[in-house]
Amino acid sequence: MSKVILASQLPNQGKASLAPGLQQRHVTMLSIAGVIGAGLFIGSGHAIAAAGPAVLLAYLIAGTLVVLVMRMLGEMAVASPDTGSFSTYADRAIGRWAGFTIGWLYWWFWVLVIPLEAIAAAAILHAWLPVVDTWIFALAVTFVLTATNLFSVARYGEFEFWFALLKILAIIAFIILGAVAIAGGLPDREVSGIGTLIASNGGFAPNGYSTVIGALLTTMFSFIGAEVVTIAASESKDPARQITRATNSVVWRISLFYLVSIFVVVSIVPWNDPRLPEVGSFQRALELMDIPYAKMIVDVVVLIAVASCLNSAIYTSSRMVFSLADRGDAPALLKRTSSSQVPRAAVLASTAVGFLTTIVNYFAPENVFAFLLASSGAVALLVYLVIAVAQLRMRKQLLASGKPIQFRMWLYPWLTWAVILFIGGAFTSMLFLPAHRHEVLATALLTVLIVCLGLLNARRKPREKQGYAGRAASA
Repeated sequence: MSKVILASQLPNQGKASLAPGLQQRHVTMLSIAGVIGAGLFIGSGHAIAAAGPAVLLAYLIAGTLVVLVMRMLGEMAVASPDTGSFSTYADRAIGRWAGFTIGWLYWWFWVLVIPLEAIAAAAILHAWLPVVDTWIFALAVTFVLTATNLFSVARYGEFEFWFALLKILAIIAFIILGAVAIAGGLPDREVSGIGTLIASNGGFAPNGYSTVIGALLTTMFSFIGAEVVTIAASESKDPARQITRATNSVVWRISLFYLVSIFVVVSIVPWNDPRLPEVGSFQRALELMDIPYAKMIVDVVVLIAVASCLNSAIYTSSRMVFSLADRGDAPALLKRTSSSQVPRAAVLASTAVGFLTTIVNYFAPENVFAFLLASSGAVALLVYLVIAVAQLRMRKQLLASGKPIQFRMWLYPWLTWAVILFIGGAFTSMLFLPAHRHEVLATALLTVLIVCLGLLNARRKPREKQGYAGRAASA
């Protein structure tokens, strides 16, 4: 009879190691601002225009899902911090094919974020300096942030600390300014308030509550990135403590940065305003408050948010592929580290694909890049699903090992099952919505391909020959 042995019970032979170079303030700031991207400042305008004030329900439901997923991930990560995070836990709890599949899908997701964020940054910089082509700006921004990730993890942490701090200050300033305007405290500037807007613009759900489903799918993907802190914390001196703090803070982070800021927007901006989806929610709110240089202010904030997301995309993709290589599920070259214990080969490999897709966007037919983006469209939901299934099974392994569980998922297993059923419903909804059907099918096709590669890889390179300390069987 065989039994599962957890990584913490096995010797760490053959494992590559990374330096614990992230300080507490780095991880803290990363955990606070990890979910703040350009989608909040710009993309939320589309969701508000579609659903009206009912978009708050979409953000509340999506935020609750992320809180529960982070709680499940936190339970596993505190018990066994690992750079591979949920990919490693899927490997141990579900099977090697699952860790292989979700690890490579997650890597692909973040590799495609690199050109997306680089292009967004380039568009802003090109508007400021039109003599330079956007593709040059895109490559330059990617090159600079790649360089910062090559020297030490502390460099990444320091850049992300300041990026995150500026994003947080910008949102807090917006909330305070909006609250003052709603209270009538801005001289010669009058805003209607949410009650008046609801009464005069078709009610709380002007386009019906079915629009909340579409808005929910849009907002759900805004939260991807919250899980990055469990990857980064493994390169800190006290990962279990950092993960616990980050996971406990996710409730107020989502409440403040998303729910409160979106409430301020829908209290100021009519959801049928034709400029709302065009310029974004924050810029339109500032314009209606007659704040001078509203576009410039939002452009600066968005540029910071984009740079932060690009920086994290390079870091996250490199650490995931490093973990895959360390488990024998990617070329061994990618687990090599420099003298400062940075996986430079993994960084360069990830950004090389990012550079390539940036070039594809500008010089290849448009439908090529569109298909690449569609292939990662449902990866976030797959990640959440794998985390839930892994936690469902790993709890039993933790209990069997006799190791005390320091950080627990609430109402196990009922809330875990509720998350699994909700995600299944979300996938079903996406299949019936034309705007999302292509994403689900493209991601499903890619997933099937990677699963087949994972099964083939497991047959060709048995885990026992890799010196891997993650899972083992003993008689």
